[in-house]
Amino acid sequence: MKHDPSKGIRYLIYVKTLTLLSVMIFIIAAAASAFRTDDMPVEPIKLGFAAKDSIASVKAFETVYKTLMSPRCMNCHPAGDVPLQGDDSHLHAMAPKRGVDGKGVYAMKCSNCHQDTNTPGIHTPPGNPEWHLPPAAMRMVFQGKSAHELARQLVDKKQNGNKDFKKLIEHADDGLVLAGWNPGEGRTLPPVSHAEFKRAWLTWIENGAYAPKK
Repeated sequence: MKHDPSKGIRYLIYVKTLTLLSVMIFIIAAAASAFRTDDMPVEPIKLGFAAKDSIASVKAFETVYKTLMSPRCMNCHPAGDVPLQGDDSHLHAMAPKRGVDGKGVYAMKCSNCHQDTNTPGIHTPPGNPEWHLPPAAMRMVFQGKSAHELARQLVDKKQNGNKDFKKLIEHADDGLVLAGWNPGEGRTLPPVSHAEFKRAWLTWIENGAYAPKK
């Protein structure tokens, strides 16, 4: 019986073809596995606000900033531990100190002079049941801050009392914040109404709480 060389060549071609097909199937399977949807990164959590607008946010913060830097707000957010006083933001007479809880030290407590309501008369102590400075552990300084610095500080949970965006929005109607628009006789009001301030506050936050450039 004669040996047919062509059969050996056909067999080798058959083996090589099977090997090549096996390699291709392995590559396709590996590629498909790499793109499985259950291995894809989880989408970041969304805040639920409308599309962000950095220009509108920064523009709104102009109103927020000039309000917070007015004496009615800044006087209770001093760089030191003595509150500020008057439209010129001078150091408070008798130099009361912040204290651990922001309500004064020893016999010089804020509530000794600042009652639940404004005391009648020009330049007499304004009143509020919660009158105090921010506590020592969370001083929340406004005095001397640039717009960029203050915006960054306001949204920093380590500096703002652990407030998220929702709590920051609610804070616009805090009783002590509202007292800035009822400061007692002889004191100038903030540069805009509370309604205008709140609109700007909401616009700033809901559009991403962007900080102005340095």
